[in-house]
Amino acid sequence: MPWPFRGKPKPRKESDDPEEFRATLVEHLEELRDRILRSLVFLGIGWVAGWYLEAPVYARLNGMITSAVIRRLPPNTDYKTVFHNATGPFFLKLQLSFMIGLVLAFPFIVLQLWGFIAPGLKRNERKALQSVAPASVVLFGIGVAFCWVIIPSAFTWFTSYVEEFNGTSLYQEAGTMVFLVLKMLLAFGIGFQLPLVIFVLGKLGLLSPDMLIRNWRQATAGIFVLAAVITPSNDIFSMLMMAVPLSLLFALSVYAVKYTTKAKPDEDD
Repeated sequence: MPWPFRGKPKPRKESDDPEEFRATLVEHLEELRDRILRSLVFLGIGWVAGWYLEAPVYARLNGMITSAVIRRLPPNTDYKTVFHNATGPFFLKLQLSFMIGLVLAFPFIVLQLWGFIAPGLKRNERKALQSVAPASVVLFGIGVAFCWVIIPSAFTWFTSYVEEFNGTSLYQEAGTMVFLVLKMLLAFGIGFQLPLVIFVLGKLGLLSPDMLIRNWRQATAGIFVLAAVITPSNDIFSMLMMAVPLSLLFALSVYAVKYTTKAKPDEDD
C-alpha cells in the first residue's frame, strides 16, 4: 500500500554530498503526498475521537468558564448560556469535535512535517536536529498547559467589566467561549514552536545567533506582533500572556544555538 500504512521509507545512502542524498523531484512529490495523507488520517482519527470526547470536554471547559465568570459577576446579574436555533447543538458538536481532533492530531502532524524535511538535510544537519520532532511535541504540550493555567484568570478579568454596565444580563451563545478556549489552546501550542524554529534556523546556518542578539529589540517586537495576530481573543491580556514567555524562550533558544555551535562545530569544517 502506498499510504499511510506503508512501512518506513528505505534509508538513503549516508553521504555528505547533498547531490547524492537529494531525492528526485518525483520522489519528493510522492513523499509529500504520503505525509499529507498521513496527516489527514491523523486528523480524521482525531475528529472521530473528538466526537466522543466532546461531551466531557465541553462539560469540563464550560464548568471552568462558568466558575470564572460567576466569581466576578455583580450580585443578582442573570447569567445563562443559550442556543438561538434548533440546529445549534448539532453544529456546535461538529465544530467542537473537529477542534478537539485538531488539537489531538497536531503533534502527529508536526512529526510528519519534520519527517518530510529530514531527508533533505545533510548527515551532520540531521544529527544536530534529530531531537527536533520530540522537542516540538513537548513545546506544544507546554504551550497548551500554560494556556490552560491562565484561562480562568483571563475570563475573570473579562467579566470584571460587566459591573460598569448596571442592570445588564449576560447571555452567551452555548459553546462560544468553549470554542474560543480550544482555539486559544491550539494557538498557544503553535506559538510555542517559535523558539524551536529559531533554533533550527540557527543550527542550519540560516540565522546567526550574534545577529539575533544584536537585533533582540526588533525580534521582541516581532514576537509581540505575532502574539497579537495568532491570539484568537484579540485582547491585551492574552497577548501578553503569550508574548512574555515566548520572548524568554526565544532568548533561551538563541543562546542554546550559540552554545551548541561553539561546543560542536560543523563537521564539514
